[in-house]
Amino acid sequence: MGLFGRRSDRTAEPETGTTPAPTTPPAEEAAPAHGPWDATQVAGRGNRVDLGAIWLPGVHGMQVRMEIDKKTQAVTGASVMVDGSAIQIQAFAAPKTTGIWDEIRAEIMASLQTQGAKVDDLPGPFGRELLAQVPATTKEGEKVVRVLRFIGVDGPRWFLRGVITGKSATDMQAARVVEGIFSQVVVVRDDAPRAPREVLALTLPKAPPKAAEPTSEPAAQSPEGPVAPEPPPADDIPEGTENP
Repeated sequence: MGLFGRRSDRTAEPETGTTPAPTTPPAEEAAPAHGPWDATQVAGRGNRVDLGAIWLPGVHGMQVRMEIDKKTQAVTGASVMVDGSAIQIQAFAAPKTTGIWDEIRAEIMASLQTQGAKVDDLPGPFGRELLAQVPATTKEGEKVVRVLRFIGVDGPRWFLRGVITGKSATDMQAARVVEGIFSQVVVVRDDAPRAPREVLALTLPKAPPKAAEPTSEPAAQSPEGPVAPEPPPADDIPEGTENP
């Protein structure tokens, strides 16, 4: 996102006997090409639904399920289901001066590998991400491999994580929909001091998100392979990866 980018230092030129040519003032730092955004980077909420710590965009045909902690009853995340794919979105507090995704990514990889998963750390549209193939058993006792993508973005005093399951975990064209949702999320970080990795609690929506116009692009077929046919609920996300 370029939120932690640094400007290059300007180096003074040695004095000469000629009049120096006029210098061009340094250009302002370019805005990020896409989100997720911080609330200070957008003019308003637009068509996004207010979930407290995040503003969630809507797309045609999507369903949203709020994740609620059974012990505290706090709303800890939102799962979006659309066209055979799902993405669980959670926001966390982070330090002012450094990102935490690199550290969290390594911990998730180690946790999944102890469960027998094959995990790759790959470049993606939001930077480094994890592609995990996790052994699982269906209710009918069938052995399958569940494919999950873990994506993350470091922002100013926040970290946003997405866990992609279903068709979008393996199909690049289908992934555009959930990636588009994630890229248009706005994080609203309050001013309260919070420990790094503390969940930024959400609130229940007052109104459903307004859907964007459907596109005419056909959905590509998923590649062949033993993957779970339906996106798993949050309870099925592998142990040790629910919260960083």
